Amino acid sequence: MKTTQTLYCNSLTKYVRFKTREVLVGNVGIGGNNPLRIQSMTTTNTMDTIATVQQSINMIRAGCEIVRITAPSKRDAENLKAIKTQLKKHGYFVPLVADIHFTPNAAEIAARIVEKVRVNPGNYADKKKFQIINYTEKSYKEELERIYKRFSPLVKICKSEGTAMRIGTNHGSLSDRILSKYGDTPLGMVESALEFVRICELDNYHNIILSMKASNTNIMIQAYRLLVKMMRIEGMNYPIHLGVTEAGEGEDGRIKSAIGIGTLLEDGIGDTIRVSLTEEPEAEIPVAKSIVQRYINRDSHANIEKVTKNPIKPFSYSKRHTTKILNIGGNSVPVVLANFSLKTNITQASLFSIGYKYSFALDKWSLSDLACDYIYLGNKTINFSPPGNLGLIYNYKTWLNTNQQVNSYPLFQIEEYLSTNKKSKKINFVKIQLKDLTNPVISKIKKDPKLVLIIETSNKHGMAEQRRFFIKLINNECNHPVIISRDYLFDKMDDIRINSSIDFGGLLTDGLGDGVFLKSNKHIATNQINQISFGILQGTRTRISKTEYISCPSCGRTLFDLQETTAKIRAHTNHLKGLKIGVMGCIVNGPGEMADADYGYVGTGKNKISLYKNQKMVKKDIPTEQAIYELIELIKQNGDWMEP
Repeated sequence: MKTTQTLYCNSLTKYVRFKTREVLVGNVGIGGNNPLRIQSMTTTNTMDTIATVQQSINMIRAGCEIVRITAPSKRDAENLKAIKTQLKKHGYFVPLVADIHFTPNAAEIAARIVEKVRVNPGNYADKKKFQIINYTEKSYKEELERIYKRFSPLVKICKSEGTAMRIGTNHGSLSDRILSKYGDTPLGMVESALEFVRICELDNYHNIILSMKASNTNIMIQAYRLLVKMMRIEGMNYPIHLGVTEAGEGEDGRIKSAIGIGTLLEDGIGDTIRVSLTEEPEAEIPVAKSIVQRYINRDSHANIEKVTKNPIKPFSYSKRHTTKILNIGGNSVPVVLANFSLKTNITQASLFSIGYKYSFALDKWSLSDLACDYIYLGNKTINFSPPGNLGLIYNYKTWLNTNQQVNSYPLFQIEEYLSTNKKSKKINFVKIQLKDLTNPVISKIKKDPKLVLIIETSNKHGMAEQRRFFIKLINNECNHPVIISRDYLFDKMDDIRINSSIDFGGLLTDGLGDGVFLKSNKHIATNQINQISFGILQGTRTRISKTEYISCPSCGRTLFDLQETTAKIRAHTNHLKGLKIGVMGCIVNGPGEMADADYGYVGTGKNKISLYKNQKMVKKDIPTEQAIYELIELIKQNGDWMEP
């Protein structure tokens, strides 16, 4: 029997997809026994038929199975017919989706043309005024009746035309009604969608797909899990569309997307995915393919011991309680380890790649925000004085011969640890897997106040196996810090980036892990591995080391070049560690979608920008050429600026 803690997935230890009903989008089946589907969205002006058709073709050739196009007006919706006709003339029959926000009349036109419409409950029937309203049971019921009258015509059209519908909640665009009743919470996101689903079911319409998007990976994961739980309770099984909205660009965007989407796919949640990057849409497809590839034949993984008692809270973030040892565990941010055991010659210059710079003239070290905390040397030794805050980890027998130099610590194999009494008085590390965690081993560990566990796995379903390790520790009241370690043999950086983001991120977002130790073969540069490690911690918001940019992936509504503008803003502000800046192409993706941002830069007209502090507009219709400097001035006025 499933408990509240496991109701969101079929199993915490065996890879089994949550079985949903099949929904046909044209000739593409989503859910049921269908494979994970990949989709994306055009960034062209919908009225530019030639450009939209060409971009759609680029996406399709890259592997996109469903193409979404914005339809902000009736004219845009009507032009979807021309786009569809031209695609067919070129021999492309991929289903099209109309993206709708504030215009029900456009949705009703589009539903007769394309194979699917996407509606956002927070925008479709409500005007957001950021007001808290005290509803009575009667007044709330009246609101739902108003929404039924507004939404039901579209439902009836979709039903008669055989058109599918995605009811897509976004964290930042919850209606005032939902915020007033449920607050700015994952539960509010779920209820926002289910209110619309219940209207569909009143009209006996079930060709529905659901999504719960947020730019904050923790909130996104919690909302999707809660959605599955609520659907099970209400007897629903609609397919699920996964995505991290406004993930950003480059490596950061890829890491955030992989963390959010992959964490859910690990537990069998999700039927179709969209990776949202502030880049050309065809660049999203290889990332999505890499994520999907992980789950082909995943069910053949080695057996993992079942969970009978799950102490992890899946619907809210709660960091595992651990004892602090030096700078690991307790309230400390997760540490980063780097692997130097494969290097042939280690000098001061070798540490440049992990955030440390040495001045020979001054005999002095300086460090960056991406300076790792420990290096694993294995059986290698160094003949120089390292930075004072950098820990050196040696294999146990090599450590014995280093005369226990300052900041040097031993790493034990589990057999060595169990058979020796010679240990560091400050901190010891032991390499361990789930199979090693027997009751006698747990008893010995609990008696050692200076021990940090480095957990490894070779299981194809490794995230679940390592999670099972944490569950066993928690249930046995073993509070030792744990560093998550994974070793990857991929030759391509993209594969390492995606897979490590999922494997580490899936644990960190549940509050599990006091450090990360990402290892790869010697062909991958150390600085790249170090950068990914810090990027994963940033993406899970467990250790902030740089400015975070919440930028939308662009679409036909966008009022300026998002890639170019984001790059310019980044160039001026990337030294503002911990600050979150939203860069949004239009008002649809404005104050709502950048809900987590400290400052917002939003396109509100042709060559016009409005600036936000949190969700409040503070400067309106600034000429584009002045906007970045006005943004800097706004940051200064609020005391968040520092000179580079």
